[in-house]
Amino acid sequence: MKNQLVLVLDFGGQYKELIARRIRECNVYSIIKPGNTSIDDIKKMNPIGIVLTGGPMSVYNNDSPKCDPELFNIGIPVLGICYGVQLMSFTLGGTVQSAGVSEYGTIKTEIDTNCDIFSGLDKQQITLMSHTDKITALPNGFVSVAHTNNCENAAICNAGKKLYGFQFHPEVENTKNGIYMLRNFLYKICGATGDFTMEDYITQQAEQIRQEVGEEKVLLGLSGGVDSAVCAALISRAIPNQLVCVFVDHGFMRKNEGDQIESVFSGMELKFVRINAQDIFLTELKGVSDPEQKRKIIGKLFVDVFYSEAKKLGNIKYLAQGTIYPDVIESGANNSANIKSHHNVGGLPKEIGFGGIIEPLRGLFKDEVRQLGRQLGLPEHIVSRQPFPGPGLAVRVIGDLTKQKLDILRDADFIYREELEKAGVKADQYFAVLTNLRSVGVMGDGRTYDYTLALRAVKTNDFMTCEYVEIPYNVLSVISSRIVNEVDGINRIVYDITGKPPATIEWE
Repeated sequence: MKNQLVLVLDFGGQYKELIARRIRECNVYSIIKPGNTSIDDIKKMNPIGIVLTGGPMSVYNNDSPKCDPELFNIGIPVLGICYGVQLMSFTLGGTVQSAGVSEYGTIKTEIDTNCDIFSGLDKQQITLMSHTDKITALPNGFVSVAHTNNCENAAICNAGKKLYGFQFHPEVENTKNGIYMLRNFLYKICGATGDFTMEDYITQQAEQIRQEVGEEKVLLGLSGGVDSAVCAALISRAIPNQLVCVFVDHGFMRKNEGDQIESVFSGMELKFVRINAQDIFLTELKGVSDPEQKRKIIGKLFVDVFYSEAKKLGNIKYLAQGTIYPDVIESGANNSANIKSHHNVGGLPKEIGFGGIIEPLRGLFKDEVRQLGRQLGLPEHIVSRQPFPGPGLAVRVIGDLTKQKLDILRDADFIYREELEKAGVKADQYFAVLTNLRSVGVMGDGRTYDYTLALRAVKTNDFMTCEYVEIPYNVLSVISSRIVNEVDGINRIVYDITGKPPATIEWE
């Protein structure tokens, strides 16, 4: 990227991605790097500012993460958040101790409005605190610019050296004016010009793709999910008619989705290939009920079908992937903690012999990918598509798979999602699960012995935890009535009211 850069140095904080996203919302490009990144590497990146994240440890412990002390002397503005401000203070000679009274949750905070980082704000603010340690003595040259009843140094600064710090978290919504504080740091202190926009990102990535690919063709496995769809649209924009999209339809998509994908992408300046492999997948999965075994069989078979088709297409030099920034972070890139490995992070597939890889979304967060998709003209039903597991409905049918079960679930899930959207119910993810439980029912004057359908709707900020959505009873009643009357094979509806933890969002 040719944009101005703000570097987010990670010390184990749970909000590192949110900090980086908030900076980008202010039209400034940001990336996350480990807290111990060397000064030489930092200088090479030439950031206009540095943000130090929070972290779970006490800065005065010998094994707590540290940064190079020279970081605070190289003339680049620094903002420390929570652990980050404690690290700044401790490194520069201040004192950090266990707090007599810990602060958690939203706290009334009084700020010094004469400080540039609080410019334009009222003296009384609500901030989110989450700390058991606090700064009890400031380093030389620093002053306190905010306090609470139990934290005398809720924000500090050394304006001459452009060093600032918040004990609270400005990146979360609970800190009512946190985004304005971050904006002040970026524009008043770092001198940001706001040169990061989606239009600019499209221009830069398109030019980079053209320079790298030249006249060669690019192959993309199009799943129909948001990431691969936006990736396809961007590459097609950059190199019209040089992209080949292979859509492997394994038969586990939601109702009408396969046809929707074909309709959208067959009209673009690219070659669209649909492989109808439903029978192959169902044959391989016959009698399999264990969810992990399902995933492994589907994953391997998907790769086999995709690469078999790729070989038929002839010599294609480049492989494209819809890798996004959280995939890279979670997979342990740049020495970050490996939360979970992603199939599209870690290099080129050796067995297919591609000469290069194209990942134009690798630097974007999910919400930015959606924004980019809209800029590229993708329809909303593609851009706003809900998270969907790779194996699709195969892991939303409990037990062994049959075409009949999949069709039952497809129809029921469609009705459920349609009614929730019609009623305006706010949920981050919602879907139906066909359980392997059958029970007695009565329809008309006859006895039935059919499946129980479970409904799931959750609200979440990060998909690491969630709470169930309190769907109004009248909406649930309409959904239940429609499903049992319109979908053969279901005679009982239940609603999952379990959070995560102890449950997961998906059932399998």
